[in-house]
Amino acid sequence: MDNRLAELERRIAALESGASTRLRPHDIEPTEDAVLGLDWTVWAGALAALGNPVRLTLVQQILGGTSTVIALSAVQGLGTSGQIYHHLRQLTAEGWLHSPSRGVFAVPPNRVDALLAILVALERSA
Repeated sequence: MDNRLAELERRIAALESGASTRLRPHDIEPTEDAVLGLDWTVWAGALAALGNPVRLTLVQQILGGTSTVIALSAVQGLGTSGQIYHHLRQLTAEGWLHSPSRGVFAVPPNRVDALLAILVALERSA
């Protein structure tokens, strides 16, 4: 409650000062009803892409700094470079990865937050 009050006071002060008060998506705390009212099926592909142990390991490795197929091929259990490319394509198609340069993969910052939120929630509920 104190955090919400402080946030409201900050916004009022910004309004009074004439500063920009444009809300960013992470500034809004969604209510349970709002989330329940959304169409969850739009996220089926993105969630399904993470439903494979190799793909989760790829994302983990890429977040840890192993970002090329050559380097990923050296990681035990990820398969051949062809299999790795297959998984990288699936993760890229669903927005979990992008390729800032040829042969290099990265996790977009907005997806890092989403993935960590999912993992923390799963860890807490285990």
